Amino acid sequence: MFVLKARTPLVLAAVLSVAVSSPLFTSAQKKPAVAKRATAKTLADGPNVTRETLPNGMRVVIVKNRLAPVATVELNILAGGNQTPVGFPGTAHALEHMAFRGCTGMTADQTAAIYARLGGDNNADTQGNVTQFYATVPSTDVEVALRAEAACMVGVDNADHEWEQERGAITQEVQRDLSSPTYKLISRLNEGMFAGTPYAHDALGTKESFEKTTGADLRAFYDKWYAPSNAVLVIVGDVDPAQTMTQVREFFGPVKRREVPKETAFTLSPVKTETFTLDSNLPYTLAVIGYRLPGTESKDYAAAQVLADVLSSQRGDLYAMVPAGKALGTQFGMAGSYPKASLGFGMVAVASEADAKPALDEMRTILNRYAQNGVPADLVDAAKRSEITEDAFGANSIPGLAQQWSQALGADRKNSPAEATEAIKRVTVADVNRVAKQYLLHVNTMTATLKPVASGAPTAGKGFGGGEKLTSTPTKEVALPDWAAKPLAELRLPHPMTLPSDEKLPNGLRLIVRTDHTSPTVTLTGSVQHNEDLDTPKGKEGVADVLEELYGYGTTSLDRIAFQKELDDIGATEDAGFSFGLKVLKENFARGVELLADNQLHPALPAEAFPVVQKQTAELTAGNLTSPGYRTRRALSEALLPKNDPSLREQTPQTITALKLDDVKNYMKSAMRPDLTTIVVVGDITPAEARAQVEKAFGAWTATGPKPQVDLPPVPPNKPTAAIVGDPEAVQDSVTLAHGLQMNRFSPDYYPMQLGTYVLGGGFYASRLYHDLRQVAGYVYTVDVNLRATRTRATYTVDYGCEPVNVSKARALVERDLQSMKTTPVTPGELTLAKSLILRQLQLSESSQASVASALLARAQMGLPLNESDNAAKTYLGLTAEEVQASFARNLRVEDMVQVVRGPAPQ
Repeated sequence: MFVLKARTPLVLAAVLSVAVSSPLFTSAQKKPAVAKRATAKTLADGPNVTRETLPNGMRVVIVKNRLAPVATVELNILAGGNQTPVGFPGTAHALEHMAFRGCTGMTADQTAAIYARLGGDNNADTQGNVTQFYATVPSTDVEVALRAEAACMVGVDNADHEWEQERGAITQEVQRDLSSPTYKLISRLNEGMFAGTPYAHDALGTKESFEKTTGADLRAFYDKWYAPSNAVLVIVGDVDPAQTMTQVREFFGPVKRREVPKETAFTLSPVKTETFTLDSNLPYTLAVIGYRLPGTESKDYAAAQVLADVLSSQRGDLYAMVPAGKALGTQFGMAGSYPKASLGFGMVAVASEADAKPALDEMRTILNRYAQNGVPADLVDAAKRSEITEDAFGANSIPGLAQQWSQALGADRKNSPAEATEAIKRVTVADVNRVAKQYLLHVNTMTATLKPVASGAPTAGKGFGGGEKLTSTPTKEVALPDWAAKPLAELRLPHPMTLPSDEKLPNGLRLIVRTDHTSPTVTLTGSVQHNEDLDTPKGKEGVADVLEELYGYGTTSLDRIAFQKELDDIGATEDAGFSFGLKVLKENFARGVELLADNQLHPALPAEAFPVVQKQTAELTAGNLTSPGYRTRRALSEALLPKNDPSLREQTPQTITALKLDDVKNYMKSAMRPDLTTIVVVGDITPAEARAQVEKAFGAWTATGPKPQVDLPPVPPNKPTAAIVGDPEAVQDSVTLAHGLQMNRFSPDYYPMQLGTYVLGGGFYASRLYHDLRQVAGYVYTVDVNLRATRTRATYTVDYGCEPVNVSKARALVERDLQSMKTTPVTPGELTLAKSLILRQLQLSESSQASVASALLARAQMGLPLNESDNAAKTYLGLTAEEVQASFARNLRVEDMVQVVRGPAPQ
């Protein structure tokens, strides 16, 4: 059973993105044709890049990457929020949604079933000037994905009755984002920074605009912008470029060429100085200074990116406010990057009850001083080195690399991601200083403060009763088009995973290494098993948080600044603590591991930093305890767990304030042990090379005393309850239904329960809950169902967001679908689809080095075989509908589910 704790790391939790995401399924077209090759390879491309422009104008880029037998197909339509008609913000976003409600040659149900069988890893997003449809699939299924994507270029079913149903779901997406104070902050900044231009509103849309939008409006937008000459198709992965290009010509070539209008020119007006305050549900006060910075088409854009990195450096004056105790966190970044301008921001967080003005004034002084006097040259070098190193890591994720290419060609209108990297390399200190002076000094800015509003204590609520009586109806089988039915009919085991080396050092540390030569980089991730609910001395609650934050203050041999400089000099990123990691170029692996071990084993824990961190942690805890987010998690924990359960221990400002530095040191000695530590290394390195460096750096680490307990005891069944947590900022309700299962990760019922969970929620519209709650009823934007299990506990949860008036109606559908899993075997079609989905997902989990490393670490610490995915695949393949039903009948207690609602009181 998973229970979320009070801990809030000393980082800013704002989500500063103006891109809008929503799940999407596209369709397919049936008439193949052959197009002639139109363009040659660009000189800057390497041997793995193949380009072509079809006669109808669509550009195609194929990037071969052998990381895994996986490929990502991403279709970029060069139109988004900036092209929407005046008075109808969100039209592009609405059309993105409609693509999964029916495309030429396919229904919504067929599209959902196809992508579920492909592994379910598909989505879409609408930005200011691009709409992106993407899917990651096994390489053997690329043809099916291409046929499905091609349908968007042929036609989208924008029928009024389909839009009437989808309007409810997209409105719930709007309501969700409007419940986020950081979204409202960015929206307000965009409105002021780019007034009178398309940049003033993001691509999301509004409830009002969707209410007046019609199917005819969507068809007009499609006809205007969805043309092959206005599209870029990116394919990345383990594919044969020549064969794949032939398929692209066949499926996309017949689409008729259409010209699109030229984008309307506009002029940016001067920024007007403005100051405003917004209410917030964050556990701290957030203050922001907004600047207008260069856009992506400006020659100064790369210099602005480097400037932002310099200003956020942990060696810089802005971050120095944190160790000085003047702020809980700081950041300088860029959001809303458009062709003509970008939104830049300086951000500072202080305690929830504190006055943000002093910190805000100091941040402005620091930024002005840098702009006036210039930035340190060594920080410019460090920023450039970091950007270039990060670019090298781009090849280590197939979907990530596809997104890099799509962003470069689609959103930024560049020739390749390398173009941006080369621009970074050319940036000089003089460029950065010139941009800082021009865009930060003596300019109009927008100043905003997000001030927390207390939510009040949770109250008891009615768990259920407002919904109509519903009976389960049989789920109809979906007949796939011939071109999809045949290749997707076979249920096949994924390609066996490549087993890593696995050994223990003499001190008990477990080292797992998997060699991958995709790029000259190495990723290390590690963890020390611990459970602060069990190993924290009574009255010392919060000591683990204080220890984690003190890890950021250098080592016994290198102070905070010197340590960060050593990392900057090799372009590495590093984190120490109970969860630790390192990303570094292969050539610098030895030095990177040496620095990581120095920080992990010999943190400075300086006496002068302790009271600062102690005060910051106490302030964050105080804000957290009154925040709606924490109160929601706490209400759920108290409903699921018995009194005095270790997970209900609660850190408070008082327990943290009572700590001494010796308490922190003693806790570190007892909890940080090599025999509870696992390190996973993935990258361009052999097991022998990795072991030599890890043993050299960590080999002298020893453990004393008995191992601390890390597993919580099992818990008895919970009783049904209901609670409401008020959130003044929420305009929709976030609902969690949950109950504890009398099983664990090693129970025989784990796999049939997971397979049944995929029937309920694994395949978007192809799953029962999405079909019933979103596609048919339009009550929700998302509904998530999860089985989470540890070595001793398990929890089953369903989460959704909806209008208060629909909370009980949606729950009625959830309960109906859950109950049917206990009483009736799933249909053959549902079982086959869920198996296909989960088997392909197991293969897709190998699509990035990061996902491989995290999976190996999780299996090691759970005590599972490292090739558990292979064993699981065989188990899933052999399960029957009766076994799934029996496992749900034994474990699922629908009548005992607790309900916690965050937001307005349900009606």
